[in-house]
Amino acid sequence: MEDMNQRIEKMLAAKTFAVVGASANPEKYGYIAYKTLKAAGKTVYPVNPTAQVIEGDTCYPKIADLPQTPDVVVGVIPPPRTEKLIPQLVEAGIHNLWLQPGAESAAAVEDAEANGIATVHSGPCIMVGLRTHGYLKRPS
Repeated sequence: MEDMNQRIEKMLAAKTFAVVGASANPEKYGYIAYKTLKAAGKTVYPVNPTAQVIEGDTCYPKIADLPQTPDVVVGVIPPPRTEKLIPQLVEAGIHNLWLQPGAESAAAVEDAEANGIATVHSGPCIMVGLRTHGYLKRPS
């Protein structure tokens, strides 16, 4: 079984992401995560049932509506919504989930792991991971 550092490395190296809880509000972490992944050169799909467009990109109401299956889903939503997200990931055949601090719950992590979904949780946010692992260039 992979340890957490191996999971982090594997997920950061992925090419396609979906950010569940993406936001058009620049002050929200859902916006920051979405923009940071794009800045790292990743293909990123925003997922939010209450938004239609974020930064000029189509926003999808749910995972099942995405035009392709992402390698990694990043959860930036409250724990009760994270728990409801897991069955959607299972149905879509998604095997990697990165839970931003504040999105995780023990029930969601247990459910994800029981269904073969590798989960990064209780650790760094994805923005910090991208920076510290060299996926974003530091300003000169």
